[in-house]
Amino acid sequence: MGMATQDELRILQRIAQGIERLAPEPEPMADIRSADAYTWDAGRKTLLPVPDTSHIDLPLLQGIDQVRDILLANTLQFAKGYSANNALLWGARGMGKSSLIKAVHAHINRQTPGSLVLVEIHREDINTLPHLLHMLRGWVIRRFILFCDDLSFDSDDSSYKSLKTILEGGIEGRPDHVLFYATSNRRHLMPRDMIENERSTAIHPGEAVEEKISLSDRFGLWLGFHACTLEIYLSIAEAYAERYKLEMPRDDLRQQALYWANTRGARSGRVAWQFIQDLAGKMGKKVG
Repeated sequence: MGMATQDELRILQRIAQGIERLAPEPEPMADIRSADAYTWDAGRKTLLPVPDTSHIDLPLLQGIDQVRDILLANTLQFAKGYSANNALLWGARGMGKSSLIKAVHAHINRQTPGSLVLVEIHREDINTLPHLLHMLRGWVIRRFILFCDDLSFDSDDSSYKSLKTILEGGIEGRPDHVLFYATSNRRHLMPRDMIENERSTAIHPGEAVEEKISLSDRFGLWLGFHACTLEIYLSIAEAYAERYKLEMPRDDLRQQALYWANTRGARSGRVAWQFIQDLAGKMGKKVG
């Protein structure tokens, strides 16, 4: 094929310019100093600032003292520029897993303003983690905690491979100024029946799922959250009532909190918070 003529080159140039005009405008880069929390917009490949992060004050998280202290210490190490671990918070629903992450972030930033950035990524966008990680690699002026709530994988889900980029870093290695925190109701991030089913049907039993199971092993911290006892549930309700000045005789408060839990058929920090919201409304007050 011969070389293109000048006329052909001009036509190709006009076509290229036309295509360029039709392309959507690139999303502006987020000002990483404008907020302490962001959500990751995977579709537009950009970070959206969250000016006011919803959180519960750290002292109000009752019944999880041990895991609270471990996560706080790990996050403080990270905020100060020292070594720290990625963390998986797993276990019972409504016991404060995601609330603890947000509370620790707010607590540290209250002590040292601007020291930590919380970036929330949705479960369905896990496959875009490599792109987000590449973006954050150049922003060493701040320290980032990537946060995914209710993380889990089904047996035919391959997006877990992208998570390895964060947990292990791939060829480039995970940047020192980025950590990954996740919450899950599943200790191994996938249902046990699927694990057993894949093991039994695999050509080489075990190989098909060991890679997914071992994802949880790649978190340096495993923090377990267990079902709420009656006394812990009542102490959570009492702590909320005291914090928001909902004045009521202690016995009456406990009786109403217990009735609320019985009607729900569950006891947890979340149920206690829902009870307090209902109680505050009846007393003509706002909480939160």
